[in-house]
Amino acid sequence: MTDRPNDLDDPHDLVGIGIGPFNLSLAALADGVHGGLAATFYDQSQSFRWHPGLLIDGTTLQVPFLADLVTLADPASPWSFLSYLRARDRLFPFYVAERFHIQRAEYDAYCRWVSEQLPGLHFGHQVDAVRWNHERALFEVDFTQLDRDGEVEALGRAYTRNVVLGIGTEPYVPEPLKPLAEAPAVPVIHSADYLDHRERLLAAGHITVIGSGQSGAEIFLDLLRARPAGAEKLHWLARTEAFAPMEYSKLGLEQFTPDYTQYFHALPEQVRDDLVPRQWQLHKGIGADTIAAIHDELYRRTLHGGWPDAVLTPGVSVRTAGRVATTKVELHLEHGQQGTRTRLTTDAVVLATGYRERPYDRILAGLDPYLRRDSSERPRVDAHHRLVLDRSVTGSVYVQNAERHTHGVGAPDLGLAAWRGATILNHLTGTEPYPLPRRTAFTSFGLDGRDRTRSVPAPRGLVPLTEVR
Repeated sequence: MTDRPNDLDDPHDLVGIGIGPFNLSLAALADGVHGGLAATFYDQSQSFRWHPGLLIDGTTLQVPFLADLVTLADPASPWSFLSYLRARDRLFPFYVAERFHIQRAEYDAYCRWVSEQLPGLHFGHQVDAVRWNHERALFEVDFTQLDRDGEVEALGRAYTRNVVLGIGTEPYVPEPLKPLAEAPAVPVIHSADYLDHRERLLAAGHITVIGSGQSGAEIFLDLLRARPAGAEKLHWLARTEAFAPMEYSKLGLEQFTPDYTQYFHALPEQVRDDLVPRQWQLHKGIGADTIAAIHDELYRRTLHGGWPDAVLTPGVSVRTAGRVATTKVELHLEHGQQGTRTRLTTDAVVLATGYRERPYDRILAGLDPYLRRDSSERPRVDAHHRLVLDRSVTGSVYVQNAERHTHGVGAPDLGLAAWRGATILNHLTGTEPYPLPRRTAFTSFGLDGRDRTRSVPAPRGLVPLTEVR
């Protein structure tokens, strides 16, 4: 991968906006394209950071280490996790440790290792706008170069044939809690900032954790372990009907394969929209080991009689919230099944309420007239992870982790990062620098056995009842 000057006579082949795991994966794969690819990537942060507020000691990824930046597309890449271990002289300790799921902190360290050596990455660069120059048949990408303090150093413009958006997600704060989260007096913080506020939280008399996913479970467990037995003073609330385990059966995991992604993309829009909420346990559940650890810790605290002062209640939503006596929060709760309501007064709240796709309307405002949208006014995304634009725009804008509505729950999954990056590069180059597997799952997700992007034999013995058009 080369990083060319930003001028009209020598434009880039690809400009990436954002350097999270997905665009870092794409950059690492682009570095291995034979013959070179003129690509550059911008991020407004000063360095790579992956969920620093959630790197709790002992927490692990929910995907195997093979779901690194490159391995599932290019196992021989110098940017693989195993290459990182070898470079750090840690390959044999890892071999002896027999770890299939690595710690989050180790994944972060691996990504930072790649980001510090890979050419063409520009941190401290905030992308402000993207436009299409019809006369030159190029995208114009305007950016602001920032210093360490976030102050403006210079303005610049890059020209490119293609763009890839990888600006990631942002913490989601429910409407009833937004005013409190923005007020500094009472600690109402999102789980994304947990470690930055951990000591302040532990000093609070009573703590409430809201959210039933993995982050909420890990934070509840960390707080529970840090509080004295019999005086835990913890509440854990969730909207889901149970503190449920993540779907982690082997056939269930096949819904995070390219086969399922392609099947999902081919479904009608309304079917996709109805399906995604029903799949919450695929990505919003809790790891079985974490559930077991929580129960073990609670049980341990009953050994000398009595129960821990910890309340775990699923099926609860927060209707409204307000401040009480400037230092406390009052949560107005409703139980969905009982239809009952109550109030809970607490000294601190941790919102493990997940993330939402970061809107890119501002960055792509200049392309809005060319964007083609679905019936819900969301951008349409084709099978190559490319925004559907007016035909007058001959360049491509690819998206990463902004296409759940078209590609399903696997869009934010690290296990599909390398495959999606390879898919984008194969389409962008018009060749096949990364040959992709013809089949990735034992499950046949549709009765007709067809596949719109690959030539795969149909399941034997299945006869369509209606004509396939």
